[in-house]
Amino acid sequence: MNGWILAATVELGGGGAAALWGVTTGPTGRRVIAQNLATSVVCPALLLLSQGYGRPAYVDLALLLAVLGPVGTLVFARLLSDDLAGERPSAWGLTWAAAALGAVVVVACCVATGPSRAMAKLLVIGALLIGGNVIASRALSGGFQGVRGG
Repeated sequence: MNGWILAATVELGGGGAAALWGVTTGPTGRRVIAQNLATSVVCPALLLLSQGYGRPAYVDLALLLAVLGPVGTLVFARLLSDDLAGERPSAWGLTWAAAALGAVVVVACCVATGPSRAMAKLLVIGALLIGGNVIASRALSGGFQGVRGG
């Protein structure tokens, strides 16, 4: 077991437990936020496992998850809009912590990879992961100012 795999194990253990607890308990708002957290935890873990095992295919899975995870959160928010209308869930501390974790993992993987097309792919994954999760969290907490319906 090398450091990359150990870091992925720690991240999946801590973040996965928090996401699992949030999904299984509490009101609907917390469950949707926990679903968003699951994306924020699994995507960087796939990047760490890709470095640890030397399998670039895991990076493609992380890219797919970075694209589809926030979209899934927005679909759940739209389908559960009636349930979320009374309560506006907010987890900005958790959102920024997950974004910082994603940024740290992407930068570490970029340093290990070196300048190449793989590094460009890692940077795209980082931007999609952080941007998508911040936008999804903002949509869950009440939308954007000046936007009709938000």
